[in-house]
Amino acid sequence: MKNRQSPIVNIQYSITIGWLYPELMSTYGDQGNIIVLKKRCEWRKINAQVLKLNEGFNEKLLDSIDILFMGGAQDVQQEIVSNDFTSSKVKILKKKVENGTPGLYICGAYQFLGKYYKEADGNKIKGLDIFDLYTEHPGVGKERLIGNIAIKTSDGSVVVGFENHGGRTYLGKNLKPFGQVIKGYGNNSIDSTEGAIYKNSIGTYLHGPILPKNPLLADYLIKTALKVKYDKDLELEKLDDSLEEKARMAIAKRLQIAI
Repeated sequence: MKNRQSPIVNIQYSITIGWLYPELMSTYGDQGNIIVLKKRCEWRKINAQVLKLNEGFNEKLLDSIDILFMGGAQDVQQEIVSNDFTSSKVKILKKKVENGTPGLYICGAYQFLGKYYKEADGNKIKGLDIFDLYTEHPGVGKERLIGNIAIKTSDGSVVVGFENHGGRTYLGKNLKPFGQVIKGYGNNSIDSTEGAIYKNSIGTYLHGPILPKNPLLADYLIKTALKVKYDKDLELEKLDDSLEEKARMAIAKRLQIAI
Protein backbone atom coordinates (compact mmCIF):
# COMPACT_ATOMS: atom_id res chain seq x y z
CA MET A 1 0.00 0.00 0.00
CA LYS A 2 1.31 3.43 -0.94
CA ASN A 3 2.12 5.92 1.81
CA ARG A 4 -0.36 8.68 1.02
CA GLN A 5 0.06 12.18 2.35
CA SER A 6 -2.85 13.83 4.15
CA PRO A 7 -4.05 17.14 2.68
CA ILE A 8 -4.49 20.09 5.03
CA VAL A 9 -8.26 20.41 5.13
CA ASN A 10 -10.88 21.20 7.79
CA ILE A 11 -8.34 21.14 10.61
CA GLN A 12 -6.70 24.20 12.13
CA TYR A 13 -3.02 23.38 12.35
CA SER A 14 -0.69 25.74 14.14
CA ILE A 15 3.03 26.38 14.32
CA THR A 16 5.08 28.43 16.77
CA ILE A 17 8.24 29.93 15.29
CA GLY A 18 10.88 30.68 17.89
CA TRP A 19 13.09 33.61 16.84
CA LEU A 20 16.21 33.44 18.98
CA TYR A 21 17.74 36.81 19.91
CA PRO A 22 16.15 39.02 17.21
CA GLU A 23 17.53 42.17 18.84
CA LEU A 24 21.11 40.87 18.78
CA MET A 25 21.29 38.26 15.99
CA SER A 26 19.62 39.87 12.99
CA THR A 27 22.32 41.59 10.95
CA TYR A 28 21.55 40.75 7.34
CA GLY A 29 17.81 41.16 6.84
CA ASP A 30 17.01 38.01 8.78
CA GLN A 31 13.49 39.24 9.52
CA GLY A 32 12.73 38.38 5.91
CA ASN A 33 13.09 34.70 6.76
CA ILE A 34 10.56 35.02 9.57
CA ILE A 35 8.12 36.85 7.29
CA VAL A 36 8.38 34.11 4.66
CA LEU A 37 7.72 31.31 7.16
CA LYS A 38 4.75 33.13 8.66
CA LYS A 39 3.15 34.12 5.35
CA ARG A 40 3.61 30.71 3.72
CA CYS A 41 1.79 29.23 6.70
CA GLU A 42 -0.99 31.82 6.66
CA TRP A 43 -1.58 31.43 2.93
CA ARG A 44 -2.31 27.76 3.66
CA LYS A 45 -4.59 28.53 6.62
CA ILE A 46 -1.96 27.31 9.08
CA ASN A 47 -1.91 29.47 12.19
CA ALA A 48 1.64 30.78 12.68
CA GLN A 49 2.83 32.56 15.81
CA VAL A 50 6.25 34.19 16.11
CA LEU A 51 7.79 34.10 19.57
CA LYS A 52 10.71 36.50 20.02
CA LEU A 53 13.24 35.06 22.45
CA ASN A 54 15.45 37.98 23.44
CA GLU A 55 18.25 38.22 26.00
CA GLY A 56 17.09 36.85 29.35
CA PHE A 57 14.19 34.83 27.93
CA ASN A 58 12.62 32.08 30.04
CA GLU A 59 14.15 28.76 28.98
CA LYS A 60 10.77 27.01 29.34
CA LEU A 61 9.54 28.87 26.26
CA LEU A 62 11.79 26.65 24.13
CA ASP A 63 9.51 23.69 24.83
CA SER A 64 6.67 25.34 22.89
CA ILE A 65 8.68 26.00 19.71
CA ASP A 66 7.97 24.11 16.46
CA ILE A 67 10.52 25.87 14.22
CA LEU A 68 13.70 27.44 15.55
CA PHE A 69 15.38 30.36 13.81
CA MET A 70 18.48 32.35 14.64
CA GLY A 71 20.22 34.93 12.44
CA GLY A 72 23.64 36.43 12.00
CA ALA A 73 25.56 38.99 14.04
CA GLN A 74 28.96 40.50 14.71
CA ASP A 75 31.43 39.00 17.18
CA VAL A 76 30.39 41.32 20.03
CA GLN A 77 26.73 40.28 19.80
CA GLN A 78 27.72 36.61 19.60
CA GLU A 79 29.60 36.95 22.88
CA ILE A 80 26.56 38.52 24.59
CA VAL A 81 24.39 35.65 23.38
CA SER A 82 27.00 33.13 24.50
CA ASN A 83 26.85 34.56 28.02
CA ASP A 84 23.05 34.51 28.02
CA PHE A 85 22.84 30.87 26.99
CA THR A 86 22.80 29.19 30.39
CA SER A 87 23.52 25.49 30.74
CA SER A 88 19.80 24.80 31.18
CA LYS A 89 18.97 26.67 27.96
CA VAL A 90 21.66 24.72 26.10
CA LYS A 91 20.31 21.45 27.47
CA ILE A 92 16.76 22.19 26.27
CA LEU A 93 17.94 23.41 22.85
CA LYS A 94 20.07 20.29 22.37
CA LYS A 95 17.06 18.14 23.25
CA LYS A 96 14.92 20.01 20.71
CA VAL A 97 17.51 19.48 18.00
CA GLU A 98 17.99 15.79 18.85
CA ASN A 99 14.22 15.23 18.84
CA GLY A 100 13.96 16.60 15.31
CA THR A 101 12.59 20.10 15.80
CA PRO A 102 13.46 21.82 12.50
CA GLY A 103 15.69 24.85 12.68
CA LEU A 104 17.48 27.35 10.46
CA TYR A 105 20.66 28.98 11.75
CA ILE A 106 22.30 31.71 9.67
CA CYS A 107 25.97 32.77 9.66
CA GLY A 108 26.80 33.80 13.26
CA ALA A 109 24.12 31.47 14.60
CA TYR A 110 25.51 28.63 12.49
CA GLN A 111 28.97 29.25 13.94
CA PHE A 112 27.52 29.48 17.44
CA LEU A 113 26.07 25.96 17.24
CA GLY A 114 29.59 24.61 16.80
CA LYS A 115 32.36 24.00 19.31
CA TYR A 116 33.91 27.47 19.19
CA TYR A 117 34.57 30.58 17.12
CA LYS A 118 38.09 32.02 17.15
CA GLU A 119 38.12 35.75 16.44
CA ALA A 120 40.72 37.53 14.34
CA ASP A 121 42.64 38.51 17.50
CA GLY A 122 42.72 34.92 18.73
CA ASN A 123 39.97 35.27 21.34
CA LYS A 124 37.77 32.16 21.49
CA ILE A 125 34.00 32.34 21.92
CA LYS A 126 32.64 29.07 23.22
CA GLY A 127 29.88 27.54 21.11
CA LEU A 128 26.92 25.37 22.08
CA ASP A 129 28.62 22.19 20.80
CA ILE A 130 25.46 20.97 19.05
CA PHE A 131 27.07 20.79 15.60
CA ASP A 132 30.40 18.97 15.23
CA LEU A 133 32.27 21.93 13.73
CA TYR A 134 34.49 24.84 14.61
CA THR A 135 35.11 28.25 13.05
CA GLU A 136 38.29 30.30 12.94
CA HIS A 137 38.98 33.75 11.55
CA PRO A 138 42.30 33.69 9.64
CA GLY A 139 43.43 37.01 11.12
CA VAL A 140 43.21 40.77 10.92
CA GLY A 141 43.36 42.05 7.36
CA LYS A 142 42.49 38.73 5.76
CA GLU A 143 39.92 38.74 2.98
CA ARG A 144 36.25 38.21 3.84
CA LEU A 145 34.28 35.69 1.80
CA ILE A 146 31.69 37.86 0.07
CA GLY A 147 29.39 37.45 -2.91
CA ASN A 148 26.48 35.62 -4.47
CA ILE A 149 26.56 31.86 -3.99
CA ALA A 150 24.82 28.77 -5.31
CA ILE A 151 24.97 25.29 -3.79
CA LYS A 152 23.55 21.88 -4.62
CA THR A 153 21.97 19.94 -1.75
CA SER A 154 21.99 16.16 -1.37
CA ASP A 155 18.59 15.85 -3.07
CA GLY A 156 19.82 17.74 -6.13
CA SER A 157 18.11 21.03 -5.33
CA VAL A 158 19.95 24.27 -6.05
CA VAL A 159 19.88 26.87 -3.28
CA VAL A 160 20.99 30.45 -3.94
CA GLY A 161 21.91 33.31 -1.66
CA PHE A 162 24.55 35.82 -0.60
CA GLU A 163 27.48 35.17 1.73
CA ASN A 164 29.54 37.61 3.78
CA HIS A 165 31.75 36.10 6.48
CA GLY A 166 35.26 36.36 7.79
CA GLY A 167 35.29 33.08 9.71
CA ARG A 168 36.19 29.77 8.07
CA THR A 169 34.13 26.82 9.24
CA TYR A 170 35.35 23.22 9.28
CA LEU A 171 33.02 20.25 9.70
CA GLY A 172 33.68 17.16 11.79
CA LYS A 173 33.87 13.87 9.92
CA ASN A 174 30.36 12.77 10.96
CA LEU A 175 28.60 16.04 10.06
CA LYS A 176 27.11 16.40 6.59
CA PRO A 177 27.29 19.70 4.70
CA PHE A 178 24.07 21.46 3.74
CA GLY A 179 25.33 21.41 0.17
CA GLN A 180 28.25 21.46 -2.24
CA VAL A 181 29.34 24.80 -3.68
CA ILE A 182 28.57 25.40 -7.35
CA LYS A 183 29.72 29.02 -7.34
CA GLY A 184 30.96 30.99 -4.35
CA TYR A 185 33.13 30.30 -1.30
CA GLY A 186 31.09 28.23 1.15
CA ASN A 187 32.31 27.18 4.58
CA ASN A 188 35.98 27.94 4.09
CA SER A 189 36.71 28.45 0.35
CA ILE A 190 38.79 25.24 0.34
CA ASP A 191 36.71 22.06 0.57
CA SER A 192 33.65 23.13 -1.50
CA THR A 193 31.23 22.48 1.37
CA GLU A 194 28.56 24.92 2.49
CA GLY A 195 26.70 24.87 5.76
CA ALA A 196 25.78 21.79 7.74
CA ILE A 197 22.70 19.67 8.34
CA TYR A 198 22.05 17.61 11.46
CA LYS A 199 18.75 15.87 12.13
CA ASN A 200 16.30 18.54 10.90
CA SER A 201 18.54 21.50 11.73
CA ILE A 202 20.28 23.49 9.01
CA GLY A 203 23.21 25.85 9.45
CA THR A 204 24.31 28.01 6.53
CA TYR A 205 26.16 31.18 5.54
CA LEU A 206 23.51 32.11 2.98
CA HIS A 207 22.01 35.53 3.63
CA GLY A 208 19.85 37.51 1.30
CA PRO A 209 17.70 36.53 3.24
CA ILE A 210 17.72 32.90 2.14
CA LEU A 211 14.03 31.88 2.28
CA PRO A 212 12.44 34.44 -0.10
CA LYS A 213 14.65 33.13 -2.92
CA ASN A 214 14.33 29.49 -1.87
CA PRO A 215 10.65 28.85 -1.01
CA LEU A 216 11.07 25.07 -1.12
CA LEU A 217 13.44 25.33 1.82
CA ALA A 218 10.82 27.30 3.75
CA ASP A 219 8.24 24.63 2.91
CA TYR A 220 10.63 21.91 4.09
CA LEU A 221 10.83 23.59 7.50
CA ILE A 222 7.06 24.05 7.72
CA LYS A 223 6.24 20.51 6.58
CA THR A 224 8.81 19.00 8.94
CA ALA A 225 7.47 21.03 11.85
CA LEU A 226 3.93 19.80 11.20
CA LYS A 227 5.13 16.20 10.93
CA VAL A 228 7.03 16.38 14.22
CA LYS A 229 4.18 18.13 16.03
CA TYR A 230 1.19 16.17 14.69
CA ASP A 231 2.88 12.91 13.65
CA LYS A 232 1.37 13.24 10.17
CA ASP A 233 3.01 13.52 6.76
CA LEU A 234 0.91 16.42 5.53
CA GLU A 235 0.74 17.63 1.95
CA LEU A 236 1.25 21.38 1.69
CA GLU A 237 -0.93 23.31 -0.72
CA LYS A 238 1.07 24.56 -3.70
CA LEU A 239 1.62 28.31 -3.88
CA ASP A 240 2.38 30.62 -6.78
CA ASP A 241 6.15 31.01 -6.54
CA SER A 242 6.67 32.74 -9.89
CA LEU A 243 8.07 35.90 -8.27
CA GLU A 244 10.43 33.89 -6.10
CA GLU A 245 11.58 31.96 -9.16
CA LYS A 246 12.43 35.22 -10.92
CA ALA A 247 14.63 36.17 -7.97
CA ARG A 248 16.37 32.79 -8.15
CA MET A 249 16.93 33.15 -11.88
CA ALA A 250 18.38 36.65 -11.40
CA ILE A 251 21.03 35.27 -9.02
CA ALA A 252 21.70 32.32 -11.34
CA LYS A 253 22.22 34.71 -14.24
CA ARG A 254 24.74 36.75 -12.25
CA LEU A 255 26.58 33.56 -11.34
CA GLN A 256 26.33 32.27 -14.92
CA ILE A 257 24.85 28.94 -13.89
CA ALA A 258 21.74 27.01 -14.90
CA ILE A 259 19.14 26.06 -12.31
